[in-house]
Amino acid sequence: MKHRTRIATAIAAGITAVAIAGVLAVVALTPHSSIHPLKEVPAPAATADAVPSTAELAKLPEAKYDAVIGGLIAVTGVEQLPAKVDTYTLRHDAALYGVDERTPVARLDAQNFLSERTTVLAVKHTGPWTLVLTPARQALPSKSGGTAAAQTAAWIRSADLTGKRTIDSAITVSVSKQTLTLRDGGQSTTFKIGVGTDKTPTPVDITGYLQARYLDPGQGQALYPIQLTSLHATTTDEPLAGGTGGLIGVHYETETNGKVSHGCIRLPAAAITAVNRLPLGTPINITS
Repeated sequence: MKHRTRIATAIAAGITAVAIAGVLAVVALTPHSSIHPLKEVPAPAATADAVPSTAELAKLPEAKYDAVIGGLIAVTGVEQLPAKVDTYTLRHDAALYGVDERTPVARLDAQNFLSERTTVLAVKHTGPWTLVLTPARQALPSKSGGTAAAQTAAWIRSADLTGKRTIDSAITVSVSKQTLTLRDGGQSTTFKIGVGTDKTPTPVDITGYLQARYLDPGQGQALYPIQLTSLHATTTDEPLAGGTGGLIGVHYETETNGKVSHGCIRLPAAAITAVNRLPLGTPINITS
């Protein structure tokens, strides 16, 4: 079983900071490269080189919440996904490919940092390939002129995916209106929320997904699970001291009105309870 990593204020949200096990993994960091609108990510070739061996996979950086991997595809834009989307788990640890689909740039492990099955959201299928969103960063803002993409994507072999689940839920956040609208099937509900301050803003005009959820009493979350998204802060590397990965979470907090967080989405009890009912892989669109 993997060591269960405790995230130190991993959601950049103004929750009490605790120490993170390990350090921010910065791998193959490159200068601020092009950011692709999600819908315009170039399609891969029909074939690829041989599938990496287990040993070769182990040498690749893991595309997890605190990794920075320059070979991933930096994406932007709110993707108008279908009303029903497909999520998957992994048959095994699998290679991820960037725009150059010939060379693997990272791996996605079948189990995440909670030792639970990794859930991925598929946003495009092209032949033997599937484009998925990943939980890692492509670059740090401090190394990219002060801003970096909030979300990354990568190509994965469709044969590496299993456990297909079609879901009809989605979350839409409006930062200017400070609202979160939850769609679950044919029903929609809107809640007032708290968002990031001007110095630590919530990223906007981007699509991510709910990648994990967990309780962490050390962060004051013993009753309502933290909903961890795949998104990261766009203007700060580490909004809080202690190492956070710049993660954007959706979580319960008593103060939920206005620009009050370090980038995360703060929800009242009724709202976080509703979000907690949604399946992992649910897309989250954040608009200005």
